Amino acid sequence: MDDISPTEAVLKTKRWPKDSIAAGRRHTVGLKSDGMVTAVGDNEYGQCDVSGWRDMVAVAAGNVHMAANTGNAHTIGLKSDRTVMAVGWNKHGQCDVSGWRDMVAIAAGWRHTVGLKSDGAVAAAGRNHEGEGNVSGWHDMMAIAAGDWHTIGLKWDGTVTAVGNNRYHQCNVSGWRDIVAVAAGYLHTIGLKSDRTVTAVGLNKHGQCDVSSWRDMVAIAVGSNHTIGLKSDGTVAAVGDNKYSQCNVSDWRDIVAIAAGCTHTVGLKSDGTVVAAGDNEYGQCDVSGWRRIRLLDN
Repeated sequence: MDDISPTEAVLKTKRWPKDSIAAGRRHTVGLKSDGMVTAVGDNEYGQCDVSGWRDMVAVAAGNVHMAANTGNAHTIGLKSDRTVMAVGWNKHGQCDVSGWRDMVAIAAGWRHTVGLKSDGAVAAAGRNHEGEGNVSGWHDMMAIAAGDWHTIGLKWDGTVTAVGNNRYHQCNVSGWRDIVAVAAGYLHTIGLKSDRTVTAVGLNKHGQCDVSSWRDMVAIAVGSNHTIGLKSDGTVAAVGDNKYSQCNVSDWRDIVAIAAGCTHTVGLKSDGTVVAAGDNEYGQCDVSGWRRIRLLDN
């Protein structure tokens, strides 16, 4: 038997996450069990034009912090052949992913997109004014996350690296250990540890980093200024900005996956249906009719 740490054992069993729900600034995306994709919400930039997508295995949605006060966003899809598709706002080239190959995971920030290759290397497209795209030297990665202006990489040994804007110390993750999942928001970063506790760095103006008391977590998601945690019993915890009731998830049950947009939160239930809470100005929470959303198969 290989001599590996408990964290490495957890990571090796997880392999690469295959996200079947994603939440953006004003839209929500769902991957169906047949490999097709559905979307609701704002479509000003065509970010919901996914009805023709086929053979998808993961989706990601670009987020935008509230201060931007714009609807610009994009949607990324990972195909079964490990190529990538994109629709939506492309002012900074964040949708220029047609040449990507051998990808196993994707992440979408505000103005940039990140892709993880099967060999652990990482590619990026889009805006790089803050260094958020400086990932060409990354290796041995098993997961990635994209915030507004920063990018996070989780290595197979459970350590974490980061590039991009660090004004609020959201990239101060070099001391993290035993991490099995990462998530990035507007100006904060969250890490799930192998012991199912959660750690956080970055801006905490709204209490979005107040996760030190969380226990028995199996998944995390981050919005602009709120943080969501999925417990092993299928219930959900939330901290942070709740102006739009995006943290009103205490009554959710039987949840198997979570996603967080700018000001809304989405949960996938074990029966393939979806629930949502938070801002619904553009219909981004109109998911009650969704059926047969792909369940986790990591």
